[in-house]
Amino acid sequence: TLPHRYPFVMVDRVLEIVPGERIVALKNVTINEPYFVGHFPRLPVMPGVMIIEALAQAAALLTYQTLNLNESDGTLFYFAGIDDARFKRPVTPGDQLRLEVEMVRVMRGIGKFKARALVEGAVAAEAALMCAYRTADRNAAQERRSESIEAR
Repeated sequence: TLPHRYPFVMVDRVLEIVPGERIVALKNVTINEPYFVGHFPRLPVMPGVMIIEALAQAAALLTYQTLNLNESDGTLFYFAGIDDARFKRPVTPGDQLRLEVEMVRVMRGIGKFKARALVEGAVAAEAALMCAYRTADRNAAQERRSESIEAR
């Protein structure tokens, strides 16, 4: 499972997963998504960064399965790079995003992925993603946040 919670979970269902190779997942795009209120009020369009986030979350699920990791052990994924991102068509409420992510390689805490999002078989977005995974010490993270607040 992902450490994300509503409203930031971008993967609704996993259709297929082959550890070390690929994942196919779905994101149902509904008018209830919080970003549609302002992007754009008269013509709602899913922001490209949210499509890329959905692809990254699918990549995280693939990596969890491949490396036998778990969000409950504190492993988190962070973007390390996005290359060659292209947006081919708008994604609007009612669309179903098919998230296809292929693992290129995982080495020393960094995963590289080839990803694309499709709507009805047409590519909506594609990118090469790089994600770092780290085991977070939740207590240390909380202490850093507390120190930062106190310093203000």
